[in-house]
Amino acid sequence: MKKNRYLLCLLLCGLMLYFAVPRLSIHADGLQGIFSLAWLAFALMVIAGNLTGLLYSPKRQIQKPQAGRLKKKSRSFL
Repeated sequence: MKKNRYLLCLLLCGLMLYFAVPRLSIHADGLQGIFSLAWLAFALMVIAGNLTGLLYSPKRQIQKPQAGRLKKKSRSFL
């Protein structure tokens, strides 16, 4: 379930980058340049965080019951 969310966030971030990068002016002076660099830095952080969550999520291990061995119940009478 979480992998779907990570993938959706990556696709949405890619879509926003697709529309925003041609309109951002990195070489501009003043607040426009600072805003462009900050926006791109935050977008790269979002991509890095979602990729980390997608690639390094713990995997579930299915435990198989062992048919050959039976557990003996131990009783203690105190």
